[in-house]
Amino acid sequence: MNLKTVDIYYFSGTGNTLLVVKKMRDVFVEKGTEVNLLKIEKSSPEDVNLEHTIGLGFPVAGFSTYPFVWEFIESLPQTKGTKIFMVDTLGGFSGGIVGPLREKLKKKGYKPIGAREIIMPPNIFYIQDDETCKKKIEKGLEKAQKYALEIANGTSSWGRTPVLSDIMYYISKGLIGSWKWRSQHKWFGFKADKSKCNQCGICVDICPLNNIEMKDHPVHGYDCEFCMRCVSFCPRNATPCKFNYKGKAYRALRANAFLNDE
Repeated sequence: MNLKTVDIYYFSGTGNTLLVVKKMRDVFVEKGTEVNLLKIEKSSPEDVNLEHTIGLGFPVAGFSTYPFVWEFIESLPQTKGTKIFMVDTLGGFSGGIVGPLREKLKKKGYKPIGAREIIMPPNIFYIQDDETCKKKIEKGLEKAQKYALEIANGTSSWGRTPVLSDIMYYISKGLIGSWKWRSQHKWFGFKADKSKCNQCGICVDICPLNNIEMKDHPVHGYDCEFCMRCVSFCPRNATPCKFNYKGKAYRALRANAFLNDE
């Protein structure tokens, strides 16, 4: 497949997806392809160049992905045959993203050329030990490299499991829609631990929805979609998460390295 230019629009919560799309970029560049990595939260669908091959990279959340990622995808312009591929990172199971996303993009005139889900360390519930996470990252990046080669060689595919994926999609839409409820934020919303916070402002800078305001300490609003960036990258572990075992957090790389890619 002749890939002259690839624009990969991505969102990364803990750094997993960032590592994956950077690995894929390196493979494409070695094949002579120009690659642009573009952050979804800082991109406008109207500016998408339909003459380029488009990549979408994001984490799985609520069996599909975050509402603001869906909003970006659903706002992509109509086209006639623009090639597009997706890659997601997940800790276990999705079910509501690969098939439904393919159908949405086909209706917009895109040509789906590849989809791949890559297991990486989870960022919620039980956080695994460092050695286990390291091995998962290594295996995930190997899969990302292989997938990028398949795309470059024209052997990748984007399948669909009818019915089941549609059911999971609607379950996901209901689940992630509930994240906007005030009750969800009351029960599970993030609140800085003032005894640990040193007002460094990292959480404010990396929030994709500009939902955190710095006063005498970070104050979280009600637009949170629980991407876990503020939890993962706080250098003092000052943003506790109620649904993580023993308050542990995971990040794929250090905050400074992540911010440098921002």
